[in-house]
Amino acid sequence: MSQEVAEPIEAATVVLIRDSDLGVQVLMLERNPEITFGGMWVFPGGRVDSGDWDGIDTDTNTLEAARAAAARETMEEAGLLAERSEFVTHSHWLPPARQGRRYSTWFFIARAPDGEVIIDDGEITNHRWTTPATALRARDAGKIELVPPTWVTLHRLARATSVDEALAEAANRQSPFFVTKIVMGPEAPVAVWEGDPAYTTDDLDLAGPYRRLVMSNKGWRWEGDAP
Repeated sequence: MSQEVAEPIEAATVVLIRDSDLGVQVLMLERNPEITFGGMWVFPGGRVDSGDWDGIDTDTNTLEAARAAAARETMEEAGLLAERSEFVTHSHWLPPARQGRRYSTWFFIARAPDGEVIIDDGEITNHRWTTPATALRARDAGKIELVPPTWVTLHRLARATSVDEALAEAANRQSPFFVTKIVMGPEAPVAVWEGDPAYTTDDLDLAGPYRRLVMSNKGWRWEGDAP
């Protein structure tokens, strides 16, 4: 008997970045192991609530409600007052169609506001400022857990040499929409996206161009052009 696939829940997150002597750093938060995405290291964010629509002219302007949600969640989870008008749209993610809860999540990027990070110690149990490359290595070493959208975002940010460069790069390109599909490969599960031949065929052996994340126990790796 077929069952309906869950309708996506609108959500938003913001990648807060700052310049440092080590390079561009990003704020990462560790989620409480007892809740959804428990134990994962994420960016500040969450679902779009009804109050996030306040002052927005039309109920079809989901992007602005998502900005409001990302700013609100940043204050709730990290104690930082982020100005949503400064958020640059970075990407939009939708997980594979399946039963159960799934989120249609807008990713924004912004310069980190001044102030000390104060976690809520409820949904969030820890935080760190880290370079994207360090976070990726920590995942491969088994020190932190990441979901594919976070990994891909960090992978792209790892090329930036400054906050200004990262913000300009995001502002000057069309924000990609990633609708994820998981294909089981001989080595590991592979997340693939539109433009990869396996996206429509499930055949990972077809010639590229590739647009995929191989989630191997030996280390996750991106194959293809820049995500």
